[in-house]
Amino acid sequence: MLSVKHNEPVEFTAETLGKFAEIVARYPEERQKSALLPILHEVQAMYGWLSVPAMDSVAAYLQIEPIEVYEVATFYTMFFLRPQGKYVLEVCRTGPCCLVGAERIMAYIEQQLGVKEGEVTADGLFSWRGVECLAACGYGPVLQIGPEYTFHEKLSEEKVDELIKELKNKAEGRELTAES
Repeated sequence: MLSVKHNEPVEFTAETLGKFAEIVARYPEERQKSALLPILHEVQAMYGWLSVPAMDSVAAYLQIEPIEVYEVATFYTMFFLRPQGKYVLEVCRTGPCCLVGAERIMAYIEQQLGVKEGEVTADGLFSWRGVECLAACGYGPVLQIGPEYTFHEKLSEEKVDELIKELKNKAEGRELTAES
């Protein structure tokens, strides 16, 4: 993943611009704005989040106003407007999950990771947040882990510990074994 700071100008590589051109080609002529969502996904995949300069560069590429990009990026919760951890733990915080312990799980994740919602751990591996319904009400509490968006049901503190350990091992290039 490339690094970008909040106010650092963003210039896309020829390879990235080629990807953007392929995306724009999917849409009718004069409708390049239709490519905004998939292009924002590409940019976020490159940097891990969408900085204002990155969004400005997308606007320039699509020949639209920057505010049109900001409106989309701030509307959809899948876009991050500040740096995130390598793994983002997203816990369902709607009623059914809260009834079976989602708030307890969020407090436990905060305690285990040592960061508040939206913050990034010192090692850059984790951030977490509460999200709206993950459509698994009968299996709560649930969470998904981005960027791959793996899904985990019927969470307990023990399951959270296992997930964190597994992700740390994965980040270090080690597979989790029975002895780990």
